[in-house]
Amino acid sequence: MSAASEPIFNVPKVVTAMLVVLVLVHVVRELVLSPEQDLDFLLMFAFLPARYDPTLLSAGPGGLAADVWTFVTYALIHGDVTHLAINGVWLLAFGTPLARRFGSLRFLAFFALTAAAGAAAHLASHAGEAVPMIGASASVSGFMAASMRFAFQRGGPLGLLRRADDAAYRVPALPLLAALRDARVLVFLIAWFALNVMFAFTSLPILGVGQVVAWQAHIGGFLAGLFAFAAFDPIRAGAADAEARSH
Repeated sequence: MSAASEPIFNVPKVVTAMLVVLVLVHVVRELVLSPEQDLDFLLMFAFLPARYDPTLLSAGPGGLAADVWTFVTYALIHGDVTHLAINGVWLLAFGTPLARRFGSLRFLAFFALTAAAGAAAHLASHAGEAVPMIGASASVSGFMAASMRFAFQRGGPLGLLRRADDAAYRVPALPLLAALRDARVLVFLIAWFALNVMFAFTSLPILGVGQVVAWQAHIGGFLAGLFAFAAFDPIRAGAADAEARSH
C-alpha cells in the first residue's frame, strides 16, 4: 500500500470499538433513560463503595453478581460530555500503542484488570461511601503506565531513534528497574504523580458528576498497569532478538 493510500487515523479496531461503547452508553443515559431509570442504571453498574459495607442489611441492586461486575462496568460510564471527551482522548493516545502491542484480547483483559485495581483502591480509601464512582480514568492511567514501559525504548514510538512502523510498538521492554533509570520515564512518573497529588489537595469537580476526581483510583490503575505489564506483554526480549537476527 502506498503512503498516499494510508488511512489518516490508524487506530486499532478494539480501541475504536471501546470508544464507540463509551459514547453509546452516554447517549443512552442522556437521551433514552429517564432520571429514575438513570439512577437505577448507576446503582446497577457504577462502583458504589457502600455495596461492600458489611453493616448494611440489604444487598445492592444486582446482588452478588453486580458486586463483581461493577469493579469493571463503572469504567464505561461518564458524567458528562467533557468527562467522556477527556477520557476518550487519553484512551485514544495511550490505548492505541498498547492495543497494537497486546492485541485485542489482552488489551480488553488489561482494561478490566486496571479498572478493577482502580476500584479496589477507591474502595480502600472510601469504604462505606454512598457516592458512585464512574469513568475510565483508572484504566487510562494503567494504559499510560504500561505504554511507558516500552514507548521510550530504543526504536520505540517515543524513543530517540523513533520509527513510524508497527515494529516500533513491538520493541522489547526493559525490566522495570532498568526502565526507571531512564530520565524520560522518571519525568513522566513525577509529572503524573504530581498531577494526582494536586487532585488530592484541591476540590476539582468533574462537571456534571458532583464529585471530586477519584485520584486514588487513578493511582490504583496506574500501579496495576506498571507492575502487570510484564504478565500481559506478548513480546519477549529473546524472541524479539532472534527475529531481528533472522532478518
